[in-house]
Amino acid sequence: MATTLLALAVASTGLYAGFMLIFLTGIMPALARLDDGAFVDAMRRINEYVPKAVFIVVFLGVAAFPVAAFFVPVDGRSDTQKWLILAGLVCAVLNHVVTAAGNIPLNNALAASERTGESPSAVRAAFEKRWNNLHLIRTVLIVAAFGLLIAAALN
Repeated sequence: MATTLLALAVASTGLYAGFMLIFLTGIMPALARLDDGAFVDAMRRINEYVPKAVFIVVFLGVAAFPVAAFFVPVDGRSDTQKWLILAGLVCAVLNHVVTAAGNIPLNNALAASERTGESPSAVRAAFEKRWNNLHLIRTVLIVAAFGLLIAAALN
């Protein structure tokens, strides 16, 4: 059971890290080339579409599986493996904190601006740089979590 939980922790974290990296290295640079109106509209549509069932399962698994892997007792588990799992969990949780405290409020403000009639250039100026900076932080955190969980699985 513990091996399965650790494998699920690695898999969910790897999927999420890949998603974050694609946004960081591909999607956001591509969207940066759009004019203000197209950028704002594209980000609104992405924010409406992404939080669906598959994403939510992976997002929650990133925290739930490492917690389960850490707390399920295992005969012969090394202290190093326990600390690697815990460190991976901490990075994953911090990723979620950045997401919940930073990116989601920006996404919500972006959605709300559709009703206020604010200019796309003002909306983009209030959103893009802050969102990208927070996204970089959460991407580094989740990639670190992935690496730590892989190290735990190999330990």
